[in-house]
Amino acid sequence: MEPGGAGQRQYPGKKGGAQTGPNPTDRGKPGSKRHVVIDANGIPLAVTLSAANVHDSRRLEETVDAIPAIRQCAGRPRRRPAKLHADKGYDFARCRRALRRRAIVPRIARRGIETGERLGRHRWKVERTLAWFARFRRIAVRYERRIDIFAAFHHLAAALLTFRFVRKWFC
Repeated sequence: MEPGGAGQRQYPGKKGGAQTGPNPTDRGKPGSKRHVVIDANGIPLAVTLSAANVHDSRRLEETVDAIPAIRQCAGRPRRRPAKLHADKGYDFARCRRALRRRAIVPRIARRGIETGERLGRHRWKVERTLAWFARFRRIAVRYERRIDIFAAFHHLAAALLTFRFVRKWFC
């Protein structure tokens, strides 16, 4: 068969798909990064994706805005958390302003001033949740070129993690 025949492309497609970029920790291979907001127990509240070369602080507002309304026993559903703990990667004035505009108290470690020890009380929950996501083989390595399918697998994984947590503690 010659190139361009039925079912064949004339040139190979671009590798990776949308929302991929050169991974700074993996020799520049194209990759994606997941941004997760969790509650105090480690249950994922919001998941967003970006290219691997996008700084975490650039996706803070989008990730916080992705948090759905949380139903409570009484009163209106809460739209946002009361405070947000973040590591030194989010220590920028624009991140603090964005959180204050949304009535969220920023608890962000300061670069060059604070050590990671105080943040470690909260950070291990985030690392544990990211490890839970990595257990899903379909999203541990990105095989999907389309970002909507890859995001759907992440949302499905978040739903399964939440279900497992609820089943463990309430059944």
